[in-house]
Amino acid sequence: MAAQGGGGDGGGRAGRALPPHSLSGAVLQTVEMHTGGEPLRIVPRLEAAEQAAAAGLSLLSLRRELAAGQDHVRRALMHEPRGHAGMYGAVVVRGAEGEHMAVVFLHCAGYSAMCGHAVMGLGRFALDYGLVAAPSRPETAVRLRCPCGLVTAFVPWDGQRSGNPVRFHSVPAYAAATDLAIDVPGHGKVVVDIGYGGTFYAFLSAEQLGLDVCSSKTRDLVSAASAVTEAVKKQFKLHHPESEDLAFLYGTILTDGKDAFSEEPTTNICVFADEQVDRSPTGSGVTARIALQYHKGLIQLEQTRTFRSSTTGSLFTGKAVKEAKFGNYNAVIVEVSGEAFYTGTATFTVEEEDPLKHGFFFK
Repeated sequence: MAAQGGGGDGGGRAGRALPPHSLSGAVLQTVEMHTGGEPLRIVPRLEAAEQAAAAGLSLLSLRRELAAGQDHVRRALMHEPRGHAGMYGAVVVRGAEGEHMAVVFLHCAGYSAMCGHAVMGLGRFALDYGLVAAPSRPETAVRLRCPCGLVTAFVPWDGQRSGNPVRFHSVPAYAAATDLAIDVPGHGKVVVDIGYGGTFYAFLSAEQLGLDVCSSKTRDLVSAASAVTEAVKKQFKLHHPESEDLAFLYGTILTDGKDAFSEEPTTNICVFADEQVDRSPTGSGVTARIALQYHKGLIQLEQTRTFRSSTTGSLFTGKAVKEAKFGNYNAVIVEVSGEAFYTGTATFTVEEEDPLKHGFFFK
């Protein structure tokens, strides 16, 4: 695939530099990836984040600091015209001793506590960017500090570059509530499960809402899932064993209802934040769903399930690998596997005189 307009004789354009030729504002460099179709815009360095991390702020405190003082960076990169309603990002900062990196997750509505598809992409990025001093073949463990805790990605390494599939081991995941009756305006009573996989999701079959996760219009699925999210927020109080900063419902995942173990893929769609739709099967969602299935006795340790995205058809696998305790909860460590790919790099500019320089959000 040849690049156009960037070099060669180009009809007399040789030697010409692409604009802009002088920069009046910030320059933001990113690495672009996707995992199962879900975008990942990595910011390898943000000076304000580095300074806050060097001052010893915890990652949750750093997340609050960025939201309060640097939210224009998130808006500039996630929103139009540089981003879109489905954009997702990650700001990389230095990790503590024994960690290869720490990361703050960004999306169109704010900041997340955990993101599995991003962890898989960041695992590759850490190796290819040289954040792991001595990668090992055929696979290297990459330790990432997320706002929800420490996760480990296992990344193929051939001595020159990273590869696929990437798998990661989650923070302890657990069932926060099962068979919870919720009154959803426009849909009546439904029964949901709430699982934690680094962040909280409500789960229910799309059939309860009169929909089919595989064939209904995405707009109808999004509207219904969003209604469930709002209803759960009003009718059920979440608790996190370590931090109330993490005690929030991130979204709702509608499923095909196939929760019992099977060799066949089970399909779902994740609607999170402000009606944002995950293009992948959702790494933290797979983690939480495995935890719920294990809690209900529907799967055993080391039984691998395959999860399909209803939006792109992309696949993740997940399995519970060991039991754990998390506060008063019986939890499991979940392994999720998928494929992450580079799509390019970008240099974004911000011209101070641009009235839309920090982006706008259009749904």
